[in-house]
Amino acid sequence: MKLLKDILYKVAIESVVGSTEVSVKALHFNSQNIEKNDVFIAVKGSAVDGHDYIEGAIEKGAAVVVCEVLPTHIDASVTYIEVVSSSKALAIMASNFYDNPSQNLKLVGVTGTNGKTTIATLLYQLFKNAGYKVGLLSTVVVKVDNKAYKATHTTPDSLTINRYLKEMNNEGVEFCFMEVSSHGIHQNRTDGLQFEGGVFTNLSHDHLDYHETFAEYRDVKKRFFDQMPKQAFAVVNTDDKNGPVMLQNTKAKKYTYALKSYADYTAQILENSFSGLLLKINGSEVWTRLVGDFNAYNVLAIFATAELLGLEKVEVLRLISELKSVSGRFQYLISESNITAIVDYAHTPDALKNVLETINSIRTKNEELITVVGCGGDRDATKRPKMGHIASALSTKVVFTSDNPRGEEPEAIIKDIESGVEPQNFKKTLSITEREQAIKTACQLANPGDIILIAGKGHETYQEIKGVRSDFDDYKIVEKLLKQLQK
Repeated sequence: MKLLKDILYKVAIESVVGSTEVSVKALHFNSQNIEKNDVFIAVKGSAVDGHDYIEGAIEKGAAVVVCEVLPTHIDASVTYIEVVSSSKALAIMASNFYDNPSQNLKLVGVTGTNGKTTIATLLYQLFKNAGYKVGLLSTVVVKVDNKAYKATHTTPDSLTINRYLKEMNNEGVEFCFMEVSSHGIHQNRTDGLQFEGGVFTNLSHDHLDYHETFAEYRDVKKRFFDQMPKQAFAVVNTDDKNGPVMLQNTKAKKYTYALKSYADYTAQILENSFSGLLLKINGSEVWTRLVGDFNAYNVLAIFATAELLGLEKVEVLRLISELKSVSGRFQYLISESNITAIVDYAHTPDALKNVLETINSIRTKNEELITVVGCGGDRDATKRPKMGHIASALSTKVVFTSDNPRGEEPEAIIKDIESGVEPQNFKKTLSITEREQAIKTACQLANPGDIILIAGKGHETYQEIKGVRSDFDDYKIVEKLLKQLQK
């Protein structure tokens, strides 16, 4: 049990009806989870307004209601806290309720369109290999040192974040690496957290179904750095024109990284092959098993972050050479018949372009590059023609297919993708709605030496169609199909 007045510390309060000296058992923003002596925070979401569920929460035993608008009927047995922003209040109260766990470890947030999962996961891996107890909050998985939990969101809700951070405190975790999504920043899920550092990767076309304009998307990302304290560090990619924008108003110590321009941390690509990269980082050579220009940026961000967190340069370079690729991020296999299959999460135009350009820079051009790609339903539809254009322009053959259609008709999504294909590239393309059949067709089209890229889903192990999720793992499916074709 916690005293209400203690968990309201630093919350912007408009008015109080009732006593703040009451003891409360738990915080919830979902009224279904309320029990006796709990606090219900009425949050206005994009689809549901928590204010509509205040009465139901009280009936279930809520002792306290936190809201932006006081209800017309006031229950004398309940304390009401009117706040400026319920989502901000939730984040700060969650942190207070769990004893401000972010203050007891070094928390680093990674934000940007592409590279968040790779950087956060490989930092976790690097610091584990260095002998530390480490936490990870990512799209793929949540890790409390050696314990793994299933991830549900790129950036979880504030209660979940703080609950995991508290568990990390209990396990003696020293460092935690966290993906910070634009949704999470916009919905104030990271408010109330104390960050040791922040990393900005890049910004490209994504989530415009949610943010509406690119400028709004950029400014939401920038807000993460605007809120950083002066004792923290901010390290940004200045080869991306939005990198300097992120640093404009931050109080944090400013650092930059780049491959193509002057920066605090720079790298040259000396060798690039399917077996890895040879890089020269700030004058020192290092070999990594990661592949492609985009991973050179990721490695540089990892190097900068590790050094800024206090690791020695020579030790960081050694640890980088030991890193293993992240599930669903340029994850590849070579079949017995010498067909290379690559599975990658590339689900934005920029990410798809990066992966295809990487493959084209490595391959000899004597082999076919066959791309299987789709786009998710109920998401930003404006990127679909761009994905179609990029896939058809940079591949020798393309199979358009379903990704996670969700509530949309798969054929309608594929038509949107096809609309971006230029006339000279039509003959390269075909469309197969069923994703496994599309992958099978790509395998049948491939000859020894050819390369198949399966893009869009990466680490995901499901496919969602009309609200129903079924098992679907691109890597396992292509591995199975290539073995069957070899028999």
